[in-house]
Order: sequence, then structure tokens, then C-alpha cells
Amino acid sequence: MKNILFICVFIAWGISCSAQQKPEMYFTDTSSGNPVAKDPKIVFFKKSYWMYYSIPGKDMSGWHIGIAKSDNLKDWKKAGEINSGAEYEKNGLCAPGALVRNDTIHLFYQTYGNGLKDAICHAYSTDGINFKRNETNPIFSPTGDWTCGRAIDAEVVEFQGKYFLYFATRDSSYKIQKQGVASAPIKTSFNKKDWTQLTNTSVMEPTLDWEKNCVEGASCIKKGKYLYMFYAGAYNNEPQQIGVARSTDGIHWERNGVKPFLENGKEGTWNSAESGHPDVYKDKKGQYWLFYQGNNTKDGKSWYLSNLKLNWKNDDWPIIQKQ
Repeated sequence: MKNILFICVFIAWGISCSAQQKPEMYFTDTSSGNPVAKDPKIVFFKKSYWMYYSIPGKDMSGWHIGIAKSDNLKDWKKAGEINSGAEYEKNGLCAPGALVRNDTIHLFYQTYGNGLKDAICHAYSTDGINFKRNETNPIFSPTGDWTCGRAIDAEVVEFQGKYFLYFATRDSSYKIQKQGVASAPIKTSFNKKDWTQLTNTSVMEPTLDWEKNCVEGASCIKKGKYLYMFYAGAYNNEPQQIGVARSTDGIHWERNGVKPFLENGKEGTWNSAESGHPDVYKDKKGQYWLFYQGNNTKDGKSWYLSNLKLNWKNDDWPIIQKQ
């Protein structure tokens, strides 16, 4: 009987340890004094993978952007930071989106700490670390009675011969977070005058129970005839979880069912408080990855970044590859 009890205790201990086990990619940034890295965005540039992400200032005051490099998408080394450099950024900047065009990285980010006036900005770099601001910044804010005028969480993707800019905004009550879209010509300089808001309404807003009052953090990738959008549903730690939808025109979206694509982790795991703010990425080998943020403290003082490999079911909907 004692042997049976010992075996049961040992098995339970093993399950607990397995639940606490860290994923292969487990990255954070301690420059603020706390382990915090959020909002990952991956690009390949100058023979390396680059990751741009949000980090707070000292004592968690304000936000700016961290930069890390990797050769394998798992092991990352910090390479620099992008700090406030213009008057409109004085309260902070964060939530980077990025793309590579020719020999230049184009960064799309939001101002921070300005409430209704937070907007999308653009900067560019030929070395991945030192960025020049667009002289027409901020380059985009939404208009119409469907929005409060705020724009955050920029994602810019080439689709159907132009660039689509997806952004999160809120309704006039400042309660419901939802997605909008604008576009610019393919030869754009990404200046303010080049962007046209495509709809006078949201293109995606929370409708499912798990999305609660928020759909944000869009990340898009083209595959076949579809543009796929991975997005974060619910505000941070409610828990935030990840959904996926697809579109043939970049405006009208079909969700992949009513459940989250990636749920928060079970109690005791590193991401039990949420799995949120996704970035979908196709590497140089043709493999697809889903990067995302997570934590298990719910207090905003710890955030880690990780990834999962994706497959595609009948070249149709993405699925998470079994480890």
C-alpha cells in the first residue's frame, strides 16, 4: 500500500513539474527592473531574425521598444532599444509592427499614454537598430462616429496589390476595443497622406463570449487566396486568448469557429493568466510560427514571449503542430 501511495505521489509530482516546464522559446527583458516583454513582431533582415517588442521604462513608467536578434527563432539576444525621440512620443511608444522592403525595415508603432490621441506612427532603418521618424507622423488616426479616434496595435501587410493597415480602436464610449482598416498604394512612402480609411465601421469587433469587450493585436499573413488574421480577444489577463479569422478581400472576415485558437495555459503554467497579442510568421525555411505573450501573475509586472509551430489543415485553416 505504501508503494502504491509513493507511486501516486511521484506521478503527481511529475505532472506538476511538467506543467511548470518552460517552452523552448521563453524570452523576456529585465531592463525595467521586472521581466517584461510584450507585443512581439518578427522579421528577417541582413541574414538574421529580428524581434521588436514592447518594454516599460524603469519602475514600469512609460513604454518603449526593445530589439532582439536570433539565428534560430528560439534563442534571442537583445540588440538595442527604440526610445522616445519626438514630441508626440514623449509619453511613450510601443506595440511595434514591421515589414522589410528592399534594404529597409519599416516600423509601425503607436504612441502611448495619450488616451484618445494615441495614433499610428512610422519609422525606418537600414541597420535594424537606428530608426528615422517619418516627418508626417503620426501617419494615421481613424475618423467617424464608430470610433473614439484612437489607433493602436498597427499591422501593415501587402495584399492584393496594396498595403493594408490594421489597427485597434475603441467605440465612442471607450469601452469596446475593435479592429479597423486603412490602405495605401504599393509604392507608398507610408506618409500620412497616402492612407485611406476603407470603412466607416469596424471590420471585426468582439462577438464571442471569450472575446469579452476586446479584439486587438491583429497579425496577418497571406496564404493561398486568403489573408489570415490572428488576433487577441479580451483585454489583458481576463484572460486574453488568441483567435484566427480569414478574408478574401481584407475587409470581411470569417472566424475559425467559436473557440479560441490558442487558449491561456492551465493553472500553474507560465501562461495561465493569458496567451495574447500574436504574431504569425513564415521563416526562411517555409515553416509557420505563432509568437505570443503570456504570464501567470496577472499583475502586469511579468510578461514572457514564446512561440509555437503551425501546420495547415488541407491548406485551409492553421493548426498547432504537436510537439
